[in-house]
Amino acid sequence: MVMNDVRRGRLKVYLGAAPGVGKTYRMLDEGRRRAGRGADVVVAFAECHRRPLTEAMLDGLETVDRARCVYRGGRFEEMDLAAVLARRPTVAIVDEFAHTNVPGEGRSPKRWQDIEELLAAGIDVITAVNVQHLESLKDVVEKITGVPQHETLPDEVVRRAQQIELVDIPPEGLRRRMAHGNIYAPEKIDAALANYFRPGNLTALRQLALLWVADRVDEALNSYRAEHAIGTVWETRERVVVALTGGPEGGTLIRRAARIADRSAGGELLAVHVARSDGLAAGVSHASLARQRRLVEDLGGSYHSVVGDDVATTLVEFARAENATQLVLGASRRGRLERFLTGLGTGETVVALSGDIDVHRVTHEQAGRGTLLPSRRRTLSRSRRIAGPVAGLVAPFLLTTALAQVRGTLDLTSEALLFLLAVVGVACIGGVASAVIASLTASVLLNYWFVPPIGRFTLSDPNALVALSVFAVVAATVAAVVDRSLRQSRRAARATAEAETMSSLAGSIVRGGQTIPALLERTRETFGMESAELVDEPPDADGATVVPAGPGSFLVLHGRTLSSPERRVLAAFAAHVGSAVERARLAEAAAEIEPVRAADRMRTALLRAVGHDLRTPLAAGWAAVTSLRSRDVEFSAEDRDELLATADESMARLNRLIENLLDLSRLEAGVLKLNLRVTALEEVLPAALVDVSGVEVGDVEAIPAVLADPPLLERVIANLVTNAARHTPPGARVLVTASALAGRAELRVVDRGPGLPQAGRDRLFEPFQRLGDTDNSTGLGLGLALARGLTEAMDGTLTPEDTPGGGLTMVVSLPLAERVEHVSLTDRQHPSGAPSAGGVA
Repeated sequence: MVMNDVRRGRLKVYLGAAPGVGKTYRMLDEGRRRAGRGADVVVAFAECHRRPLTEAMLDGLETVDRARCVYRGGRFEEMDLAAVLARRPTVAIVDEFAHTNVPGEGRSPKRWQDIEELLAAGIDVITAVNVQHLESLKDVVEKITGVPQHETLPDEVVRRAQQIELVDIPPEGLRRRMAHGNIYAPEKIDAALANYFRPGNLTALRQLALLWVADRVDEALNSYRAEHAIGTVWETRERVVVALTGGPEGGTLIRRAARIADRSAGGELLAVHVARSDGLAAGVSHASLARQRRLVEDLGGSYHSVVGDDVATTLVEFARAENATQLVLGASRRGRLERFLTGLGTGETVVALSGDIDVHRVTHEQAGRGTLLPSRRRTLSRSRRIAGPVAGLVAPFLLTTALAQVRGTLDLTSEALLFLLAVVGVACIGGVASAVIASLTASVLLNYWFVPPIGRFTLSDPNALVALSVFAVVAATVAAVVDRSLRQSRRAARATAEAETMSSLAGSIVRGGQTIPALLERTRETFGMESAELVDEPPDADGATVVPAGPGSFLVLHGRTLSSPERRVLAAFAAHVGSAVERARLAEAAAEIEPVRAADRMRTALLRAVGHDLRTPLAAGWAAVTSLRSRDVEFSAEDRDELLATADESMARLNRLIENLLDLSRLEAGVLKLNLRVTALEEVLPAALVDVSGVEVGDVEAIPAVLADPPLLERVIANLVTNAARHTPPGARVLVTASALAGRAELRVVDRGPGLPQAGRDRLFEPFQRLGDTDNSTGLGLGLALARGLTEAMDGTLTPEDTPGGGLTMVVSLPLAERVEHVSLTDRQHPSGAPSAGGVA
C-alpha cells in the first residue's frame, strides 16, 4: 500500500506600507525569475490596477482564467480556486491576501482561506498584503488615516509564512509615483494625495510596517537560538534590562536605562522585578512598583515580574532569555560594615555571572544608606547550614583563647555573659541546632578554664554550679527564640513574595491582559518555564508540571522543577486561568443569547409601535370610508372630497409603513434584490420630492451619474427629505445639494432644525426606537434605518453631519458609474482616497 504524504506548500508574503509601493510588481518579477529557472509558475490572480509597468510583467507567465460571478446586480471576478487546484502548479501567484470573496457558489469568505487550501495541496504561494489589513493594526491605522479598514486578516496567518519580504519606498518617492500617474487614474490623484497619501500618514504606515517585520525577524531569531541552545548574546538589537527592587531608586534607574536604550535606533527597554520566596521580597513597596511600572510603560518599555530563589542568577537568566545586551542595576544600599559582614551582594554576583552582557551600576540617593530589604544572610541557605555548626565549635574556642589572655581582669559573671553572646551569634548564623552545639561547647570550656578549680571538670562552689546551669538554660532558650524568629521571618517573607506575585498578576489583568493566551504567557514568564499551555487532559509526559485550572482544564508547564512555594503560587495562577476559561465560556453563551434578546426587544418595540402608528392611519381611513357609506348623513361635495382625501392619505401612509417594514425585513434577511445601473440624480429627485413641499434643490445636473438602483435611491431620498421636513421650523426650507469627489457623489439633505447631539447619533439609525420613547409622534423609526440599509446595499454610506448655523445634514455617498459592463471590487475607492483590498464590505 502506497501512502501519499503531500508536502505542504511554502508561503511567501510581500508586505507593503501602502498601495503603490510595488508589491504586485515584485511578485510577478519573482514569478518570472522562478519560471526562468524551470519552475512551473501560474498567475492565479493578479490585480494590476491598469498600471502599464505591472501589466507588462504578466508577459510570459501562464494565467489561470478567473471565475466570473454576479452579486447584487454587479459583475465581479474572483480567483478560480478549483481551476488552480486542478492545474496543480509548483508555484501560484495570488494577489490581495486580505481580499473578501464575493459570497456564493461555495466560496470561502476570505482569500487567505483559499490560499490555505493551495498550501495544503502542496502548492507554493506568493502573495501580497498591505500593513493596514493586519488585524492587530486595524485600529491604529484608522486613527492615523481616519479611514476604517473593513478587510483584514489575522496576523498569525501572515506570521506562518516561511518568508516575509518588506517592499519599502520613502513617502516622498511614493507621492511622486502617485503624481506621475503610476498608481491611480488622473482624476483620483488629487483626492488621494490630499487625504490618505499625506506625508505624515505614509511615514506612520511605513514605521508600522518596519516595526511589524522587525518583530517577526526577532521571533525567528529567538526560535533559532532556542532550537540550537545558543546561550550567548547576539547583539542584533540593543535591549536594556533594568532591575527593580521596589525601592525609591527605581525611577532613577528606569530613566537612565531609557536613555541608554534611546541612544541606539530601535533600542528596547525591559524592566524586571524578581519576587523571591526566601525573604528578599519582604519590604517591597507595591505602590512604588506600580508607579515604576507606569513610568516604564510611559517610556515605551515593558514590565516583567519573575520568580527566583536567587536574585542575581534569575536576573542574568532573564537577560539571556531576552537576548539583552545591557543590564542596569542600582548601587548597593548596604553600608561598608554590612558589606564586610555579609559578603558579596546582588550587584557583585550579577557582574560575575553576566559574561558578555554589559552591566551598569548606577548610583542613587539611597546608595550606602542601608538596605530596606532583608539580607540574604537572614535565611538558612546551604552555606549557613554548614557554617552554623562549624561556628558552634570554633567560636567558643576562639573566645576562650581571647579570655585566657586577660585572666583575672573579668569575673565569672562577665565571662559567662560573653560566652552567652557567642551562643546567640551562632544561633543567628545556623539556627537552634548550631546554638545547641555552641552552648554545650561553651559550657565545657567555661567549666574547665574559668570555674574553680581551674583545669578540672569539677565544681567546688555551689554558686558556680547555679551560674553554669542558668547559662546553659538561657543559651538554649535564646537560641530557640532566635531560630523561631528566623523561621517566622522566612514564612512572612515567603507570603509577601507570593502576595507580590499575585498582585502583579492581578495588575496585568486589570490593565487588559485577561485573555487566556496573555495569562499563559504571563505564567510562563513568571516561573521561567519553556512553555505553558492549557489542555483538556493531563499529559503522560515526564518532566511536566500539571495543576488543575477549573473543571475539565489543566495548566501544563514544561521546564525546570518548581519548589513547593512556587507550586503554591502556580496554583493561584491556575485559578486565574480557570476563571478566564469560565469567563470565555460565559461570554460565548451570552453571545448566543444576545441575538435572541435583541429579537425579543425588537418584537416588543414593534408591538408597542404598531399599537399607534399602524392603527392611527387605519382608524382614520376606516372612519372616513364609514362616513361616506352612511345613509343617515347627506355630505356636501366639499365634505365628500375631504373625506376621500383623508381616506386616501391614511391608506397611503399605511402602505408606506408596510412597505418599509417589508423592505427592512428583506434587508436584514439579505434577500433584497438590487438592479444597479447608471442613474442620474435629476432622474430620481422629482419622484422623491413629489410628496414634500418647501424643498430647495441645488444644481445636480452637473453631477456625474452614479451606480444605483433608481427606485431604492428614490426611497432613500424621500425618507431623508421627509424626516428633514418634519424637523425644519416653519418658514425654513429643506435644502438638497450634491457634489462629486474622488470617484463618489455626495448628496446632502440639509435641515435647519434643532440638530442632534453627538451622543444621540448612535441610535439615530436604529429601527423601532419607540421602545424607550415617550413621544408618540416619532413614528416607527423605520425611515432612517431603511435609508441607511438601502444605501449600504448599493455600496454607499449614509452619515449625519452638523449643519453650519444649526440643524442636521444627512450625507448620502454613492460610487460614480465610471464602468457599467464590469465593476471590479478592487477598484472601489473610499471617499478619502483610501483603496480597499477588494471584496464586499
